[in-house]
Amino acid sequence: MRSSPYSATSKVVHGLRAMMVLVLTAGAATAVPAARADTGAGTPGVAAKPYMGWTSWSMQSSKYPGLNPDGDYSYLTEANVLKQTDALAAKLKKYGYEYVNIDAGWWRDKAWKPAFDQYARQKADPVRFPSGMKAVADRIHAKGLKAGIYLPVGLEKEAYGDGRVPVWNADGCTTADIVHDDLRTTNGWDSAYKLDFSRPCAQKYVDSQARLFADWGYDFLKLDGVGPGSGKSGDQYDNVADVAAWQKAIAATGRPIHLEISWSLDIGRVADWKKHSNGWRIDTDVECYCNTLVSWENSVDDRWDDAPGWTRHAGPGGWNDLDSLNVGNGEMDGLTRAERQSYATLWAIAKSPLYTGDDLTRLDSYGLSLLTNREVIAVNQSEAPPARPVTPSDPQQVWAAKNPDGSHTVALFNLADRPAAVTADWAALGFTGKAAVRDLWNHENLGTYQNKITSALPAHGSRLFTVTPRGGPLTTTAYEAESPANTLGGNASVAGCSGCSGDQKVGNLYLGGTLRFNDITVNKAGVYQVKVAYVSGDPRSVDISVGGGGATRHRFPSTGDWGTVETVSVPLTLRAGVNTITFDSGSGYAPDIDRIDVSKSS
Repeated sequence: MRSSPYSATSKVVHGLRAMMVLVLTAGAATAVPAARADTGAGTPGVAAKPYMGWTSWSMQSSKYPGLNPDGDYSYLTEANVLKQTDALAAKLKKYGYEYVNIDAGWWRDKAWKPAFDQYARQKADPVRFPSGMKAVADRIHAKGLKAGIYLPVGLEKEAYGDGRVPVWNADGCTTADIVHDDLRTTNGWDSAYKLDFSRPCAQKYVDSQARLFADWGYDFLKLDGVGPGSGKSGDQYDNVADVAAWQKAIAATGRPIHLEISWSLDIGRVADWKKHSNGWRIDTDVECYCNTLVSWENSVDDRWDDAPGWTRHAGPGGWNDLDSLNVGNGEMDGLTRAERQSYATLWAIAKSPLYTGDDLTRLDSYGLSLLTNREVIAVNQSEAPPARPVTPSDPQQVWAAKNPDGSHTVALFNLADRPAAVTADWAALGFTGKAAVRDLWNHENLGTYQNKITSALPAHGSRLFTVTPRGGPLTTTAYEAESPANTLGGNASVAGCSGCSGDQKVGNLYLGGTLRFNDITVNKAGVYQVKVAYVSGDPRSVDISVGGGGATRHRFPSTGDWGTVETVSVPLTLRAGVNTITFDSGSGYAPDIDRIDVSKSS
């Protein structure tokens, strides 16, 4: 979820989605990730697994009839939070859902006017939260749950008070001493002055906010509008120092507080996000700001493109946050049943935090079944790595992850607007022969399948399996892109690549650039799963053909940067004997190619 509007113009901030350019990646995860040396905010046990819970923003932001009867964002009240707390405890707690997260607006009245205490810290609105924030946290804890709260990054303009407001527990420090003298603004809405951490009073101010939340008993903080990201870039919007200050302040309180940062964060600064926080929103808001909570086309479907580039950065202590999971309220959600299942499937296999923004008092039976499927939740909470695509980001996709016990979690997606069949080939998973297949959504063992499984899926539909190999490992022959046996055309050229096999790749595949692999030899004719190792700092498409025949265009997701190699498998029909395989950029820009691996049998 995204934070609230801070001005009339910011009420349309969700339109920034179209402005964001995110970097992505693809390829199969094949090993369990090592535990991160830096466990986010540094608190043992925090974010050991993706967190699970409920958040208020989806209903706050929706135009669905009855949710916000007193004006935009008016849903957020103490009474509603406690109602959802009771429902979470009764319906979802036993499945692992534990956080109740209060989003933007708790310190603002229904006209969005803020309140602050005598130390420039946000103060609960007495109409929205008449008992105060500590009492609300106490009520949440009484249900055996954890309490979450929210802030925008920076010093809110209304808290500045002509620079004369003192900072708590910081003798001589006022608000004038914590920001830049030119009062430059920051965050995704320019609603706050940028803190100047070259001045010791700035850290003291963050310390005072963290101390307040710890004293109130909060277990989670969402810090929103963080840049680079949130639709902004440049020094003014670089909030890495803020996130680091919050990490330090939280540690000083001695209370384990999960620090989540938001939104559409810059993957170029992922090392900083991993070092200083427990989770980071990789994308814009999932909410549609319309008469439902979400819609498929608004941004739910974007996550299939946007998630892969971040996959390798997730692990114990910090996770890639895909935003709220609104699959429980049917018509209110705004999705078909197939879309709701695909939405939940991606969140589970990507190991996104599982927090719903639905009205938990109105869960329908299908939505409840999606949110409480223990086998699917186990995928999300297991020690296995997040899944990533093992096929290109075409409308029919297969995602997979290898589990510690040698099995594979495999998801099939049909992202097209019409029904289509999707096939998972065992060769794309690295083995051949037979495999036992279990359907996780339906709790059903499907039997043994030879070499592949194919499912007919509805528009935007999915399946989720555990695939346990019964055959042997796939044997392949590697062909390096930079081999002198190949033929380069147009601007294509060999370049160094420390992450590539052989330390080289073929790049400059643009505007007619071509790479032709010669002498690809197989013993018999058939369809082969050809694994392509590639590098691409942004999503790019390439035409692939065999023997000068008709080409098929495939879109490869970004690998996150221009030094990381990922793989996808492409089915190609080869004849017995010698073949050529050509990668052609066409009129656009193609990814750089490291190598291909061709199995020894079809």
